[in-house]
Amino acid sequence: MTRPIYDVAPNTWEFLRDPMIKPTGFREYDARWKFPDEINLPGMTALGLGLGTQMRRRGIDPVIAVGNDYRDYSLSIKHALILGLMRAGITVKDIGPAVSPMAYFSQFHLDVPAVAMVTASHNPNGWTGVKMGFDRPLTHGPDEMAELRDIVLNGDFEEAPGGAYEFAEGVKDAYIDDLVGDFKMSRPLKVVCATGNGTAAAFAPEIFERIGVEVVHSHTELDYTFPNYNPNPEDMHMLHDMADTLKATGADLALGFDGDGDRCGVVDDEGEEIFADKVGVIMARDLSKIYPNATFVADVKSTGLFAADPELQANGVTADYWKTGHSHMKRRVKEIGALAGFEKSGHYFLAEPIGRGYDCGMRVAVEVCKMLDRNPDKSMSDLRKALPKTWSTPTMSPYAADTEKYDILERLVAKLVAKHEAGETFAGRAIKEVVTVNGARVILDNGSWGLVRASSNTPNLVVVCESAESEAEMRAIFDALNEVIRTEPGVGEYDQTI
Repeated sequence: MTRPIYDVAPNTWEFLRDPMIKPTGFREYDARWKFPDEINLPGMTALGLGLGTQMRRRGIDPVIAVGNDYRDYSLSIKHALILGLMRAGITVKDIGPAVSPMAYFSQFHLDVPAVAMVTASHNPNGWTGVKMGFDRPLTHGPDEMAELRDIVLNGDFEEAPGGAYEFAEGVKDAYIDDLVGDFKMSRPLKVVCATGNGTAAAFAPEIFERIGVEVVHSHTELDYTFPNYNPNPEDMHMLHDMADTLKATGADLALGFDGDGDRCGVVDDEGEEIFADKVGVIMARDLSKIYPNATFVADVKSTGLFAADPELQANGVTADYWKTGHSHMKRRVKEIGALAGFEKSGHYFLAEPIGRGYDCGMRVAVEVCKMLDRNPDKSMSDLRKALPKTWSTPTMSPYAADTEKYDILERLVAKLVAKHEAGETFAGRAIKEVVTVNGARVILDNGSWGLVRASSNTPNLVVVCESAESEAEMRAIFDALNEVIRTEPGVGEYDQTI
């Protein structure tokens, strides 16, 4: 196959024969398309052939573990991907239906260099995609994705003999055994387990039961129509439902997982929905007692407490703020030897000796239970209330077209940097600095901040604000940031606001 990727229309003869792939599906650190509007099955085969070609050109041992999430179309998409990999001469070890962290685990368990997980993650039904990587526990970042995109869209494939297929038995059981180990709770703990009928339903309840947790089931029946809500623990619909179930059952904690199980959301015993960055600070406090002088990576959307919290400072913690995105965060944790990374969206990256550095919602759930076991006289709300008070917005996403959002962001960053350089105030305070590692994080002289960046997965910008002083200041920061954002006519309405 050396022809370019054709833009063909659904319900045509060509659609059943020729690859169709929308270029914007190649994102910063994974690939996502609406199926079949933006990619067809021959297109997924072309993606597999491109991925196999990339492996061979990089000198990667031609063996890959492949899994799929629990959606009704994911199996056929995985088979199309596998066909392309085999045409590139790759040996495929099919691990079956899986959560994404089980696929990452399989690289270690099966001792293979590469992984490809067919999943749309937390995106609604109708979406598909692939998370992939060559250097465990890392996944593709912007450079690898750009290289793969060029191979596929230019039809720059290299077919090779020797492709093979085998089904790898027992990976799911090994993954669960690895998570549980010999740990058993020594205190009673009643936990709402919320999976939104997604793939994590086949894993999380069993894991909780094995560590001695009393499980309150919340939408833990596998159902790929997602009849209750889209499994996404950053979405307030899911978090509210978790809180309602917790209050109705008197549970101590609610833990919820996204569609492919690599993220975890937390609601405490008072029904308070704790944003994942604050959960990260709580965990960092606990872990830094065990591992003093540890380094923790936080994404730029996360709270400033990683750097400002007095207890973390007393434990010798080094805070490193880095680019949002699971591939960026995994890579950073590995590069600087951090103990863990925390992302506001609910991805947690627990490295040795706790985990293997990849994002695993199940691992986080187990570690949260262990943390409560180490603090038998504390509830999750006690640990939350012990943090210094800050006021944070939810993650807000005004529309910006995929083809325009990065240009819009570049102009917004320039405008915000210019404000700082001109000595202008922002929300009534002096600007201390503007961090531009991933969009623009405008940090004020009291540590409060506002962020705008481009979403890597959807046609949106991302806006988050936090005040160390008051809700009023948080709103003032949002208003000041939004005033700059509104200078760009290509920015549309917010999905939610404060």
